[in-house]
Amino acid sequence: MGQPKKLAVVGAGLVGQRHIAAVSQVPGVELAAVVEPGETAQSVPVFTTMADMFDAVAVDGVILSTPTLLHVEGGMACVAHDIPVLIEKPLAASADDAQGLIDAAQAKGVPILVGHHRRHNPIIQNTAALIKDGAIGQVRAAQVTCWFYKPDDYFDVAPWRKKAGAGPISVNLVHDVDLMRHFLGEVVTVQAQMAPSLRGFENEDLAAAVLRFESGAVCTITVSDSVVSPWSWELTSREYPIYPATNESCYLIGGSKGALSIPDMRLWQHEGETSWWNPIKATAMPVSSSDPLVNQIAHFDDVMRGKATPLVTGEEGLKTLRVVEAIQMAAQTQKLIHLGNVSEGNYTAAE
Repeated sequence: MGQPKKLAVVGAGLVGQRHIAAVSQVPGVELAAVVEPGETAQSVPVFTTMADMFDAVAVDGVILSTPTLLHVEGGMACVAHDIPVLIEKPLAASADDAQGLIDAAQAKGVPILVGHHRRHNPIIQNTAALIKDGAIGQVRAAQVTCWFYKPDDYFDVAPWRKKAGAGPISVNLVHDVDLMRHFLGEVVTVQAQMAPSLRGFENEDLAAAVLRFESGAVCTITVSDSVVSPWSWELTSREYPIYPATNESCYLIGGSKGALSIPDMRLWQHEGETSWWNPIKATAMPVSSSDPLVNQIAHFDDVMRGKATPLVTGEEGLKTLRVVEAIQMAAQTQKLIHLGNVSEGNYTAAE
């Protein structure tokens, strides 16, 4: 394995602390520094700026878990120092900003990974394999529910979460959009609605969208951080013990031969001929369990050592961000948005 790869975590908030814990569980990597302007107790040197950290410590990789508005600045600093970087989702505050960062990284050959960690979850990997192998036939529809209630102190400790652009569309729905792209392919049109925050914040607290994919599949997707509900990935996946688990599912994917509920991984199919006149039964599909954040750090180690290419590249993060922007545009304009070439951001609104 060679010498341990030294990592720095930039931003020691809620997500940053999870990354710090994950690093400690991966052989072959070690935490070398933390960058956090606020108070934080760590077992390694803590710096208030990335510039101070780069001047004092040699690191092999950086994990950026700062507020979204700081992602591009931090990413550019890593690129300037030729340091591979794992950037939390969303990749940037805007797709245009993300494109600039990706271009700079490609010009210097610096790997960018985007923190859509759910793709490292065995449940998601098994789902993608089942769909690819034709277990449910041709995918026709998907339904995503992302409802939960964030307490007031979640926003009070980080006031940036109350600002425009920091609502659940960009902060939470981006994960679900990324997985639907992973399962179903590229999105070609978007329609959407959103509602202003009941708490009086600048951002929305409720949104719904209809996504149509190149394959012809259609996905309905809703998100709210002000709805009491058991139906969200956080409460159903058992990824993070801090969330009380429920036995529900939050994703439904239906095809011409069957349907999947996720994350309970039940495959529904008719007995005999495919017909609503015949009994339908569920088969529990086998799946292993492991922490996707730990898996993501192990993957980052492989990327730093040249053993792997990023599972979620900057380009993949950008494509997901383009869809999220299209959802916001559709909700604001009340028009059908055509994405065209998603990688180039060719949005057009139907007249």
